[in-house]
Amino acid sequence: MGENMKITLKMLQRDELSDFWDLAFSNPNAEWTKWNGPYFHDKLPKKADFISSDKNNYLNNPFRKVIWVDDQMVGMVFAYYEDTPLNKWLDIGISIYQHTKWRQGIGKLALTQWITELFNEVQLPHIGLTTWSGNYRMLALSESLGLKKEAEVRKVRYWQGKYWDSVKYGVLKSEWIQLINS
Repeated sequence: MGENMKITLKMLQRDELSDFWDLAFSNPNAEWTKWNGPYFHDKLPKKADFISSDKNNYLNNPFRKVIWVDDQMVGMVFAYYEDTPLNKWLDIGISIYQHTKWRQGIGKLALTQWITELFNEVQLPHIGLTTWSGNYRMLALSESLGLKKEAEVRKVRYWQGKYWDSVKYGVLKSEWIQLINS
């Protein structure tokens, strides 16, 4: 399905802020919010604040890139350091904001491109991805990419009256090069 799509990862530009907010944050009950760390109870930004802020950390950020599919915004990949200020432990993530775009191979193509790009940009031996046991799509995506399950911290994420596991995946640069070249 996804092989015929053109996936592009680009930093968000100022003139795209309104469109991106409409895609990502206009619906506080969007399906993606139920899967992307819902136990944190993050508040979505207000449109005026998101568009007008000079401190918008989505804007021109090399660690946050919009996923474009055939010239349409559909989501975002991101990366963050687990160990600031050392910056030696990088984790990544992905959000596809419209659930109608799920199960089309977009996530796999975008994360493949993102991991490759990051390994080329940052000189680190490892990239990780953290999710939770209730996010079965992300678990399956991580494994389909060839990431290895490196840790499972049991019953630490509380959501909807139930405890869930935090699950960590990762890949070494040497393993990634082998995976994408095979």
